[in-house]
Amino acid sequence: MTIAMSQATPADHPAGDADSFDPRAEGQRLIKDWYASLETANERGAPVANIFVMGNAIEILRAFDFELVFPEINSLQTGVRKTSEEYIRLSEDYGMSPDVCSYVKADVGLMLKKGEHPAGRIPRASLAVASNMCNTFVKWAEIWERWLKIPAFVLDLPGQRAAGWEVRPGDPQHMADSRWIEAQYRDLIDKCEAVTGRKLDLDRLAEVEERTNTMVRHWNNVMELNRHCPAPYNAMLDGLTFIGIMNVYRGAPEGVEYMRRLEEHLRAKVARGEGRVSDERFRLLFSGTPCYVSMRRLVELFEAWGGVFAYSDYLTFAAGGLDATDILYDTARPIESLAEVTALAAHRGLSHQFFAHERLAQQIKDYSADGVVFHGIKSCRFVSSGMADTREFITRRLDIPTLYIESDLIDPRYWSDAQIKNRVDAFFEALQQRGGPKRKHPHQGIGRPE
Repeated sequence: MTIAMSQATPADHPAGDADSFDPRAEGQRLIKDWYASLETANERGAPVANIFVMGNAIEILRAFDFELVFPEINSLQTGVRKTSEEYIRLSEDYGMSPDVCSYVKADVGLMLKKGEHPAGRIPRASLAVASNMCNTFVKWAEIWERWLKIPAFVLDLPGQRAAGWEVRPGDPQHMADSRWIEAQYRDLIDKCEAVTGRKLDLDRLAEVEERTNTMVRHWNNVMELNRHCPAPYNAMLDGLTFIGIMNVYRGAPEGVEYMRRLEEHLRAKVARGEGRVSDERFRLLFSGTPCYVSMRRLVELFEAWGGVFAYSDYLTFAAGGLDATDILYDTARPIESLAEVTALAAHRGLSHQFFAHERLAQQIKDYSADGVVFHGIKSCRFVSSGMADTREFITRRLDIPTLYIESDLIDPRYWSDAQIKNRVDAFFEALQQRGGPKRKHPHQGIGRPE
């Protein structure tokens, strides 16, 4: 298995390419193209797989030319497009509890509407792939299995729940876990062969993995660029576009090109000293998942005070397992390496989720953060349940100001603009009373604004 640190490399393309690239517009175009391809998938007879962004098997599915449907992305897109409440209420009228994950309810509403989605019709899947990275995934896959009459495959990914624990590549536990995952992947390959009627092409799988490796290198560099002050992008607005492309086009040529141009574009901004916020005064970390129905509004509340989200842990645990780490595939051993990388990513993802304070403490240092914003999600216990303990650690042990706000992923009924604005304003007033930002930014001698 190849383990390599990401390296910054000079751009091999003209500077004008970076200047003409608009990450948001290009990201929207790619998402539109993805939905257009999904809309015709069933008519074309293409195999279709429902798959989650965490603990997935994208490289295997892409090697079989599956069209990939991400239910989380479909659900969040209903929030972005201000139609999520219709889907949620439809599922609740059907009998689902208000406490169920709003992503699930939006997806059930989508099935009740026969795949009618604001971005285009979602095709009927021929296979569902889930994992135990989130307990909800398992039950969600059972819904598809029952409603759509399709096979559901659930990956059992070993994890560890222990503070300070870190898996080491190649140690006995890691290798045993890798072999367990490899056996499951071979079962999944058998199912893909049955669905598609063709054998796995190992050379094609290796090509997909190599493209993923390239995307990961660019993604690591993009994350590191936001350590500069001013930060060239906002992790909780621009970053959501980036991570969407990282997932939807993972292992695809379009994804490689987007991430290459994105890194080049952001390097050019750093070289010019250009930040997302023109008068950056406070560097913040965001912990938790976004509220997609009001994400732009939330960011506006912080940027009005000169605050920028330099980092978000959402960009790590929502990166499909390849989350700003030094893990790369060994394409000479495509199936074995895929299992080894999956084992490492699952270990790190689960440990970091249950012991988030360790990760956040390092990220506060890496990104010279002045404060941490925690976003509790009404319908997601997995993300929200440990936030109180993590916040206590950050506040008392590290003396870092924190803010806790609560709403939901895509349910607009839990967003209170006036209440959240009051809390944000009070948070910044407290930061100012402390004398403003205290830390100096260490990267390349770029100082913090006075």
